Amino acid sequence: MTQRIYDSRAQAIVDFIPLEAGRVGLYVCGPTVQSAPHIGHLRSALVYDQMRRWFAATGHDVTLIRNVTDIDDKILDNARLAQAEQGSSEEWWALAYRVERVFSAAYDAIGVQAPTYEPRATANIREMVELIELLIERGHAYAAADGSASVYFDTASWPDYGALTRQQRDQMEDAADSEPVGKRDPRDFALWKAHRDGEPLTAAWPSPWGLGRPGWHIECSAMATRYLGEEFDIHGGGLDLRFPHHENELAQSQAAGHPFARHWIHNGLVNTGGQKMSKSLGNSLFAEDLLAQARPIVLRYFLGSAHYRSVLEFSETSLAEAETAFSRIEGFLERVAELPGFDTTTGDSDAGSAADRLPAAFVAAMLDDFAIPQALAAVHDAVRAGNSALAEGDAQLAAHHGGEVSRMLDVLGLHPRDPHWAASNADTSNAESALGTLVDDLLAQRTRARADKDFATSDAIRDRLLSAGIALEDTPNGPRWSLT
Repeated sequence: MTQRIYDSRAQAIVDFIPLEAGRVGLYVCGPTVQSAPHIGHLRSALVYDQMRRWFAATGHDVTLIRNVTDIDDKILDNARLAQAEQGSSEEWWALAYRVERVFSAAYDAIGVQAPTYEPRATANIREMVELIELLIERGHAYAAADGSASVYFDTASWPDYGALTRQQRDQMEDAADSEPVGKRDPRDFALWKAHRDGEPLTAAWPSPWGLGRPGWHIECSAMATRYLGEEFDIHGGGLDLRFPHHENELAQSQAAGHPFARHWIHNGLVNTGGQKMSKSLGNSLFAEDLLAQARPIVLRYFLGSAHYRSVLEFSETSLAEAETAFSRIEGFLERVAELPGFDTTTGDSDAGSAADRLPAAFVAAMLDDFAIPQALAAVHDAVRAGNSALAEGDAQLAAHHGGEVSRMLDVLGLHPRDPHWAASNADTSNAESALGTLVDDLLAQRTRARADKDFATSDAIRDRLLSAGIALEDTPNGPRWSLT
């Protein structure tokens, strides 16, 4: 079956055929490391991690490049404000590196695999300068008329400008990435920004036009081309990056003669309390706070539960609901793991690759533009079927469904027995171990009471546990308990 994806440029579901059979080149716009990561950053990184894992599960060799924008107006401004208002001695480059590490830790916490490579903008200045020189040579860029070192992309010179977002140039907003001084047209955007008085010299590099630093858009074009080639499979990023960032990337790359990305994918944004999340509204949800409210694996489950193109709605009950849903999956895996010969890590011992042994409904969902809600529905269907088999004493059927669930969770990066989650579950495991010791002692007393036909004592122990939030289930293999 053929992979289908929604191509933002075509504005349609299309067949995805890799440029090179068996290989996928994916470029994702990473963070501008100016301040701490929020839920939108986590959601976007997770979306492309899910896609990457699916491509790998279906036998593709995936090269995922996710850049770091570590030089930017906002980074310089934040460092300057901290120095002026808080007496900070932290330089802009130190701030950028510190925040980058916070992003990496947050991504790792929710199981986002490290990219194949993570280039920093400041390490690719030469490639950016060369790309700007090529644009000037081809008549699509010009040095600022005011004699400064700034260089701009000439939007009027490129007839296809607006192709990604299907806008007419005369209807576009003025470029807001630089001052209009020295431009031929206010819609022209900066490729190279002249060094300004008051900015640190450490934030400026030599160029044929003078001392300065790259514009935001040229960074991704240069890095994508350097690490994936002049043409590659997929360019991804948040929906808010379509214009102007991705529109400008596409224009300058193709104006330079590069085919660039064959497909464009954009993930939806996050709403909190029915409103779009933004700093101006003060409703940002930071990664640190979210990770304090829920287990990392549960946060991953929630962030990845909506279709990647849809708006993700966050409410006060979202994480609790995700905990309940994911606990049902974990509870089933714990029960089926007690079956003789069942492999609790990968499922049953059937031959063949994991992708070959996934339920048809799961495969169909993932092939249909990564329809994660339908894929998770397949997981829960298998859990329900497996629980029914356990209740009926059909160990073989229960093990079969346990294998299905394990393999689907592996693809989604959600298998609770994956070693990645061991550290994050350590504290919870210690607490459950202590609680388990106490509960097991009561269960032993209840078992003795039942054997002595002392049902009053047996029921009293059951009610005592239930009042403490612990439910019991009598099975052929003995009593089981779980937190309600």
